Amino acid sequence: MRASGVVELRVPARPEFLQLVRSVVGAAAASGTDLGPDQVADLRLAVSEAATNAMEVHGLRGLTDRVVVRCKLSDELIEVEVADRGPGFDPDAVPSLPPVDSPERLQHESGLGVSLMHQLTDQTIIESGRDGTAVRLMINLRDSAGGR
Repeated sequence: MRASGVVELRVPARPEFLQLVRSVVGAAAASGTDLGPDQVADLRLAVSEAATNAMEVHGLRGLTDRVVVRCKLSDELIEVEVADRGPGFDPDAVPSLPPVDSPERLQHESGLGVSLMHQLTDQTIIESGRDGTAVRLMINLRDSAGGR
């Protein structure tokens, strides 16, 4: 049986807290699941992208609310939610990017975060509205033994 439970962080929307978020989520995933080091690194990167987006919107809007990062572990699933209080956005309006091996991909310096989150997790759900955005990143632990 794997460890189960919830770890929650409420961090100021400042870049110096990104490492804390990555470290805590990485430690929870590594110690409470059977994920391999590469899968933990993928999760850390996906969480980092979501947290960076949340912190950026708080900074641009002058919001003083903290960004909430919640990591839930169960026997079947690891779910990390990153929530902000920004004005929201339309996730369906995020443009699709060229394939990773396409030379056109080099023309995209930003806007890779949402695409990366989808590629690095089993499921990414983005719920966004006027009162904020919640990004849920999920990895199915029953399928994690063989890697992605």
